Amino acid sequence: MNYAIIDVETTGSSPFNGKITEIAIYIYNGSEIIDSFCSLVNPECGIPWNITQLTGISNEMVESAPKFYEIAKKIVEITANTTFVAHNAAFDYSFVREEFKRLGYDYKRKTMCTVSLSRKLIPGLRSYSLGNICQDLNISIEGRHRAGGDALATVKLFEKILRQNETADHDLFSSRRGNLTEETIASLPGSCGVYYFYDAKGDLIYIGKSKNIHQRVIAHLNNRLTKKAMEMSERITSVSHEVTGSELVALLQESEEIKTSRPFYNRMQRRSANNYGIFSFEDNEGFLNLQVQKITDESIPLTSFTFYQEAIDLLHTKAEAHTLCKKLCHLDDQHSPCFNSRIGSCLGACEGKEKPEFYNPRVLEAIRPWLFQSQNFFIIENIRNTDEVAVVKISQGKYIGYGFLSGNVSHADWETLNDCIRKKKDNWDTRIIIKSYLKKYHRYLKILEY
Repeated sequence: MNYAIIDVETTGSSPFNGKITEIAIYIYNGSEIIDSFCSLVNPECGIPWNITQLTGISNEMVESAPKFYEIAKKIVEITANTTFVAHNAAFDYSFVREEFKRLGYDYKRKTMCTVSLSRKLIPGLRSYSLGNICQDLNISIEGRHRAGGDALATVKLFEKILRQNETADHDLFSSRRGNLTEETIASLPGSCGVYYFYDAKGDLIYIGKSKNIHQRVIAHLNNRLTKKAMEMSERITSVSHEVTGSELVALLQESEEIKTSRPFYNRMQRRSANNYGIFSFEDNEGFLNLQVQKITDESIPLTSFTFYQEAIDLLHTKAEAHTLCKKLCHLDDQHSPCFNSRIGSCLGACEGKEKPEFYNPRVLEAIRPWLFQSQNFFIIENIRNTDEVAVVKISQGKYIGYGFLSGNVSHADWETLNDCIRKKKDNWDTRIIIKSYLKKYHRYLKILEY
């Protein structure tokens, strides 16, 4: 068997809006390199400065290089009857396929990924990125982040993988792929987004999100840990995906579409144990009320709890700490002024002694930890290796929706920000997702208040 060990350098991380700037191909027969082809490629578009910093490939370098269509025939011929091998094969293969697709040609090859093979045959390494694995295995890379240097290093790594596979108890080159073809698996991007599994009837059975769609789908197909996982992998006959580039948008989209489509295996997932929440509303007199209630699909609590008494106890603590009326917190059901009013620990909102403009600020202070820090803001998240950003909008403390923009986003560009937003439904799950994401990744996000 001959292997086409390939590396490409590109203008970005997505084959759908990125182009190849350099390609290197080494034909390896299992013992030696028998042919090769390396070339810079004119992408017919600008190379982002951060990509130039990483690879050293500049616009000037590719200006006189051949365009992809000029080397396409050579790539088809040299890789004929070979298996496409790359480190993170989904990335390189998807870019090559997309370049051919633009030319109207359906380029297909069987694929192997040295990342996946290394994890199986050389377990326990600190990292499986090409740079780190080569350092751990004493493989030199002459020209890191250049197609020729990385491809040659991958040849050396692949040699070690072949030798390791010879001593394995069984052939680990054949991974379980269920009912999906190798071409389908290889065409999946190694990018962040949402993926969808369908059964033989065409029914949507599962929706998931991942930072690397290709790797996550393979993990599903190879998952033999539980009966449910095995059953689902057997039912998958097709897969589709949508690249978002933004993990936050992927989380929001996944949550929304699971609620809308209710795929079989998502419904089977364990439901949240938090069944009760503290809710706020304004009564006819203009007072902000707090109340413990059971959470429904349509309701949006300020915070949630597993047990009813747990919520009641915390609301009592909040009421006492902020001198809130327990009747307006629905902790005192009597129709007359609340008990605390009679002993002086309530300032009399329940009997007209205190006006809403004096009472409500204390309620807001009590619930502030459960609210967004600002009630009106945009979340701006850079999409890796592109000039695009993802934009999520919050207005009056409610989730409005998300969108995408290209280029720089200025503080004053409110109209452009608003125009890009696709409106979505606000719910408790989306607020949890956004709050958790802000807490975890706040240092990498840009927040624009308005």
